[in-house]
Amino acid sequence: MNDRWTRAEERYRQRTEERRYRRADRDWDDDTDPRGIRGIGARHAAPDDWDDYEDDTTVIPRYTDDQEPPVRSGRSRAAGRVDEWDDGDPEDYWDDDDQPAGRRSRGRAAKPDPRGRSAGRDADGRSGQRSTGGRGGLRGQTQRGRRSRVASRKAAERKRRRRNLLILGCVFVALFVAAGGYAGYKFIAKLGGPEDFAGPPGPITVVSVQPGDTSQQIAKTMFDKGVVASTGAFYEAAVRNSGITSVQPGYYAVPTHSKGVDAVAALLNKANRVGNVVISEGKRLHDSTDVNTGARNEGIYRKVADASCYGSGAAKKCVTYEQLDAAGSSTDLAALGVPGWAMDAVRQVPDRSRQLEGLIAAGTWNFDPTLSPEQILKQLVSQSTASYETTGLLQSGTAGSPNKMNPYQTLIAASLVEREARPNDMPKVARVIVNRLADNQKLEFDSTVNYTLDRTEVATTDADRARPTPWNTYAMTGLPATPISSPSLDALRAVENPTPGPWLYFVTVDKQGTTLFTDSFSEHQRNVLRAQQSGILDSGKRPN
Repeated sequence: MNDRWTRAEERYRQRTEERRYRRADRDWDDDTDPRGIRGIGARHAAPDDWDDYEDDTTVIPRYTDDQEPPVRSGRSRAAGRVDEWDDGDPEDYWDDDDQPAGRRSRGRAAKPDPRGRSAGRDADGRSGQRSTGGRGGLRGQTQRGRRSRVASRKAAERKRRRRNLLILGCVFVALFVAAGGYAGYKFIAKLGGPEDFAGPPGPITVVSVQPGDTSQQIAKTMFDKGVVASTGAFYEAAVRNSGITSVQPGYYAVPTHSKGVDAVAALLNKANRVGNVVISEGKRLHDSTDVNTGARNEGIYRKVADASCYGSGAAKKCVTYEQLDAAGSSTDLAALGVPGWAMDAVRQVPDRSRQLEGLIAAGTWNFDPTLSPEQILKQLVSQSTASYETTGLLQSGTAGSPNKMNPYQTLIAASLVEREARPNDMPKVARVIVNRLADNQKLEFDSTVNYTLDRTEVATTDADRARPTPWNTYAMTGLPATPISSPSLDALRAVENPTPGPWLYFVTVDKQGTTLFTDSFSEHQRNVLRAQQSGILDSGKRPN
C-alpha cells in the first residue's frame, strides 16, 4: 500500500513538473512514454496507467484548499483528464453581496502536495490544480484588485443612495410638519374668530368709501387705515348689521384701533361723514349779506371749509375759508384743475380771487379733507368739469350750434340764466341772451350788478347800475368776465339749446315768479310798471 502511494505521488510530481517546465526535446505526441503519461499537449492519458492504483486512491483523505480559487483561463490537465477552472469572468467568484464564493470542488479531495500545491480528483476522474505563483498568480491579484474596486464603488453607491433617501425623508418630514402647523394655526384661528382690537380706540383717521365698494372692500380699507385689527373683524360685524347697505360713497372720520362692531357703527353714524359739501344752484364763491334780512349768504368756500373739519377738541382739523380763497387765486391753473377749454379765458380774469367762479358746479360733492386747500379745489373742479361735459358743453360754438358761443362763454351765459329765471323759464331767458348778443345790445341784468356787491338783493339802485365793473352788464355790452354763480345742468342745457323765439326783454312781475317775455320795448315798460306795483322791484337800500 505504501509503495503504491509512493509511486502515485512520484507520478503526480513528474506530471506537475512536465506541465510547468516543458521540454523542447520531448516528442509530445509520442504515445510510448516509458512512464505512460502524455505531456501537457495531450488530450487523454492512457487509462491502463491508472489501473494499478485507481481503486486504492479511494481511501485518500479529503483535502480542503484554503487558497483563492484559480483565476487563469483555460484547461488544467492531470492524469489525462480535463477540468474547466476559469472562464475569465470575475462574476463567477462573487455573489450578490460582493463576497468571494469560490468554486465548489467536485468528487474526492487530493492529498496535499509537499511542495505547497494541491491537486484533486473528482468523482469523474478529472483532476484540478490551483497555483499562486507565476503569471497566473499576478493575474489573480489583478483580478482581485478589480473586484475590490468594483465592490468599493458599489458600497459607495449604496451609501450615497441611503444618504439621499435620508435627506429626502427629512425634507418631506419638515414640509409635512410645516403644513400641519399652518393648518392647525388656521383651524385654531377660525375657532377663535378673527383678530380684533380689545383696548380703547385711538386717534381719528379718515377712510374713503368708493362708489360700488362691497363690504369686503370696505373692510380692506378699514384694515389698511389701522381702524380694525383684521378684515374679518369688520366683515363679520358688517354682515350682521343690515344698515351697512345704506352706506354712501364718501369720506368718514372713524377712530383707529376700533373693534369691528364699533367701526361699523362709526361708519353708519352720519355725524362722522366728512368732506361732503352740498352746493346749491346759483351759489357764488364768496360770502355776501342779504340787504333785507342781514343774513349771511355763505359762499362755496365757506361751505367747503365747514365740510373739511374732522376730529374734536384740540385734535380737530379744518381747512379755513381764507386758505381756500388764497389757494383759488393761484396762477397755477393746472394745479387747480382748470379744464383746457377754460384755461385761456381764466388767465385773463381781472380779479384772480374770482377766477374759479362757476367752475365748481352745483351739486353734492365729496372731497378728501386731509388734502391741502389746492388739492381740495382741484378735486371739486375736476368733478364739476366731468359733470358739465355730460351735457354736450364741448360742442358749443361748433358748426350747427344754436348759441354761437364757446364752452366757457356758454358756462357764463348759463350762470346768468341760473340767477335770472325759474327752471321752466330757463330756455326762454337763454334765447333772450342769444338774441341780445346777436343784436349787440346790453344785457342789463341786475344779477350782474349784484355780483360784485357785498350786500345783495333782487332790485338794484341807479348808483349800483351806473358803477362800471367787468361784470356789470348795465355798463357794458357782451358777457361778464366770468360766470357769476354755479349754474345747474338745466341752465347749461337751456343755453346750449335755447327755445326759438324773437324775445329781447323779460321781467318777473310778482312774488310767485311770473315772468313775461316780449320783443317790444314799450310792452316791456308796461311789464316793469306791473312788477313795481307788486313790490318785487322795491329796493331795500336806503340812500345815504
